[in-house]
Amino acid sequence: MVGVRCCFKLLYEIVVVILLHMNNPCIGCSERERQALLALKQGLVADDRDPFLSWGREAQNKDCCEWDGVYCSNQTGHVVKLDVGHQSLRGKISPKLIELQHLEYLDLSGNNFSGTQIPDFIGSLSNLRYLDLSHANFGGLIPYQLGNLRNLHYLDLNYPSGSIYAKNLYWLPNLSRLKYLDLSFVNLSSDVGWLEAVNMLPKLTNLTLQICNLPPPVISSVSLLNSSKSLVHVDLYKNNLNSSIFQWLPGTHTNLVYLRLSKNKLSGRIPESIGQMSNLEFINLRKNSLEGVISETYFSKLSKLRYLDLSFNSLVLNFSFDWVPPFQLHQIRLGSCKMGPYFPKWLRTQKSYDWLDISDAGISDTIPSWFWDLQNKLVYKDLSRNQIRGNLRSELASNYLNVSWNQLEGPIPSILPNVSILDLSNNKFSGSASFLCTSTTEESNLTNLDLSSNHVSGELPDCWIHFRQLVFLDLSDNSLSGKIPTTMGYLFSIETLKLNNNRFVGELPSQLKNCRNLILVDVGENKLSGLIPKWLGENLLNLAIIILRSNQFYRIIPPQLCHLTQLQILDLSMNNISGTIPKCLNTWTTLAQNGHSSPRIKHPTIFQWRESFYDLPYDDEASLTWKGVRSKYKSILGLVKSIDLSCNKLSGEIPTEITYLVGLVSLNLSRNRLTGQIPSRIGNLQELDSLDLSRNQINGRIPISISRINRIGYLDLSENNLSGKIPISTQLQTFDSAYGGNPLLCGEPLPRTCSEEEKGPGQTVLVNEDDKDGLITQGFYISMGLGFAVGFWGVCGTLLLNRSCRYTYFNFLTFLNDWLYMKAEIIRQRILNK
Repeated sequence: MVGVRCCFKLLYEIVVVILLHMNNPCIGCSERERQALLALKQGLVADDRDPFLSWGREAQNKDCCEWDGVYCSNQTGHVVKLDVGHQSLRGKISPKLIELQHLEYLDLSGNNFSGTQIPDFIGSLSNLRYLDLSHANFGGLIPYQLGNLRNLHYLDLNYPSGSIYAKNLYWLPNLSRLKYLDLSFVNLSSDVGWLEAVNMLPKLTNLTLQICNLPPPVISSVSLLNSSKSLVHVDLYKNNLNSSIFQWLPGTHTNLVYLRLSKNKLSGRIPESIGQMSNLEFINLRKNSLEGVISETYFSKLSKLRYLDLSFNSLVLNFSFDWVPPFQLHQIRLGSCKMGPYFPKWLRTQKSYDWLDISDAGISDTIPSWFWDLQNKLVYKDLSRNQIRGNLRSELASNYLNVSWNQLEGPIPSILPNVSILDLSNNKFSGSASFLCTSTTEESNLTNLDLSSNHVSGELPDCWIHFRQLVFLDLSDNSLSGKIPTTMGYLFSIETLKLNNNRFVGELPSQLKNCRNLILVDVGENKLSGLIPKWLGENLLNLAIIILRSNQFYRIIPPQLCHLTQLQILDLSMNNISGTIPKCLNTWTTLAQNGHSSPRIKHPTIFQWRESFYDLPYDDEASLTWKGVRSKYKSILGLVKSIDLSCNKLSGEIPTEITYLVGLVSLNLSRNRLTGQIPSRIGNLQELDSLDLSRNQINGRIPISISRINRIGYLDLSENNLSGKIPISTQLQTFDSAYGGNPLLCGEPLPRTCSEEEKGPGQTVLVNEDDKDGLITQGFYISMGLGFAVGFWGVCGTLLLNRSCRYTYFNFLTFLNDWLYMKAEIIRQRILNK
């Protein structure tokens, strides 16, 4: 009997296979599905290689199951998977896609659909389990029809540059089988019930809602009871969440492994319930407003923790001196968390980390000897902004090393071969700069080097040919001497070059003209000499900031500098420059534009760690004289638009073209030999906050237009030959010392009153630039008004008072109207007859 049953079973299986093959002949997918795929191909264009080469109408390409990106069921022959992701496609999705009713997997990610709305007919593909529309440049409202995809397990609509939004997520709970949800960058700012919708997904394991403008959720007892117990991964980075989110988290702790709440609006204390989530491996609460003391009890159950980021809050880590954590961290990010004054001994117990940030931690201690033994495997180290003492050893080297703003001293060891970003600034390092060339015989990976504000002395070695990847170089505020090395011309990638406040001599090497990516050059406060190079304006067309202050440059300002359309700051003060101010400076486009750019001048710096890339941008900084005070500008440097030509030997008039630079915030031409008058259009510079024309030989009146500069906060016109009355404004009379040394000036705030002759004409109005004086007086407008009145009443008065003239005038108008009508009718008839 057993043998008979086996035979029947085998026979049954053979019959089933035959029937399946009868319903699914060897030609593959159905003609209906094939035509749907061809319609999809018809609506899409590839920018790069054609991913549809295997899709065709020919007999040999008739089976669509053999096409690239198309997968069919082995049992039914129906198309169940369509993967055309990341193929550089653009165009529209054909509505015939709904013919693929057996489709379970759809990937259109990484293409470009030009901001069009996600097609609502996708919601008709009821068998879909996997839907990936990420990075595909969709826009508009998410269609609620997606809620019909009740079999969906995976949904990804993430696109950083898109404009997708949802008024609410009321359709989301229909996806009861959903396990993975990523709506990053979808604007959900108006949906206060987003958490309620998420809570109704019982199988959800991965929730990612980065940069969605999420409002603080409404937390109720119902939402706490209905919290999803299956969540493993929660990423709510950069939203508007407050600390109420902490009330929801305990309900998810039976599985949570990954928790990211960085860059929100969390405040107050971190609840101890976080420490009860024993499966947590990743915690990131970076850049919030959290405060209070964190004790070791918070971490007593977190034995699986591998990543900890509490940086940029106001937290105090209070651990006992001999504490041994239950975890072994891979990344330690505790910047700005106070843990001093002693060097944290618990770091000695961590054997696996390769990322360490204990910057601004209140540490005032000498680096302990055991710390050097842990350093070989570290890729990223940031110990900056403490009071750490001791010498630097080569063991501290890593891909990224920042020990700035400490008390480290002694010579700098040879650590460059292993470093890509190195910041040793604001310490007490001394000795020569020879370490730059030690063991550097091949191309260096160094992109950022900051040695500023130390005691490094001697000449710079001439080995810069090995640093062609260098983007940022700051050697300022040291005691370096000699000539600037010519091999710096090999810094083809350099964008920021700061050599200021040293003792360099000689000319700027002409080889620097090869550094065409330069944006900022600061060689101020040295002993450099020679002509200001023409190649600054001929070759380095990206320059935005040029600072040559306090050197010995002489002769003229080369007109080639006028080619620098992106120039924002020009400081040539305290040199021996003579000649006139170029008249072509109105070609400086950035200075001739109103409004502000970004407050910071940022430069991207890519740092690689394992298989990930991190953007660690650096901000440019410049030292400028502002309102007579020397200050450093960094966080608002992008807002500063300044020209400083003071303390030179410039002669001639102030060119009127300077009044086209309406974006100027500071203008300093003081302590020169300028003559002539202040340009009458000076009032066009509405953004001016600081104006210094003192100690020149400028004559004539102060233009009345200067009273229109409402933002001016510093003014100095002293020690000139100005005359006449000081214009009246709400601010000009508040600058008590701005007018001294001009004996012919009168009016407030000076004690000398003005005679009738000195008062001059009244308010003036600006006119054509070709006018010699550029002014129309008040008398002109009085004469024009009188002329109009006499002419008007001469005509209209006669018509009102003289009846015969009035009849004659209106008869003439009637005749003129009839004549024009007749002529128009004749012309119209001629056109119709043609």
